[in-house]
Amino acid sequence: MRILILGGTTEASALVRGLLPHPGLAVTLSLAGRTANPAVEAVPTRVGGFGGAEGLARYLRDEAVDRLVDATHPFAARIGRNAADAAAAAGVPLLAIRRPAWARAPGDLWNEVESVADCVAALGAAPQRVFLTVGRMEVAAFAAAPQHEYVVRTIEPLGDALPVPRLTAIRARGPFDEAAETALMRDAAIAVLVTKNAGGAATYGKIAAARQLRLPVVIVRQPWKPAVETVADAAAAVARLVGVGRPHPTLRGV
Repeated sequence: MRILILGGTTEASALVRGLLPHPGLAVTLSLAGRTANPAVEAVPTRVGGFGGAEGLARYLRDEAVDRLVDATHPFAARIGRNAADAAAAAGVPLLAIRRPAWARAPGDLWNEVESVADCVAALGAAPQRVFLTVGRMEVAAFAAAPQHEYVVRTIEPLGDALPVPRLTAIRARGPFDEAAETALMRDAAIAVLVTKNAGGAATYGKIAAARQLRLPVVIVRQPWKPAVETVADAAAAVARLVGVGRPHPTLRGV
């Protein structure tokens, strides 16, 4: 069985590792190419886009792919839509790993918004010291609010992506635990956390730290994605693909 995994997440890496022991599988991992030094996986890996849904459908047909797995980031909404459209066009079954969003807990001071642009308005006009963790690709939106002092953490070098007068750039890759996040936010005198509801355990530490420090959080809701066959994690995806246990999938749009 030929399997194409659309990856770039911890779930995709775990899925690759979970499928390796099973014979009769030819697994290819596809990465968007937004990270300069991605983790090396023990399967053939292609880097770069397909040219939209039509290009992906063509690839599925040309490579005789039997199963497509969307294991991309919860905020990769366009890729999720393209995967659904391409799978339908090529007649290839699609399985999506959709990480459950974080749920508000007692003590959380959340202001939930629909987009990164909405975060800028939610910060208000009064200057604040902001811990910004929305990814390098979207930090430019905050140039519209230069009155704030930003502490920005990204995986890739920030460079000149956010041209504001008061900026501290941190380059780091998760996971980040609660204790370290609490110390970072306390030492940096952070007044508000701005982030995306990515779900999962790897970056939940900042949410727990903000709760402990009684800091407000401006948080972007996960985008809508097409209703497809869905599992919550890599282990369930492995079971579904190799037929072990065959967990009952859900159909949902998120």
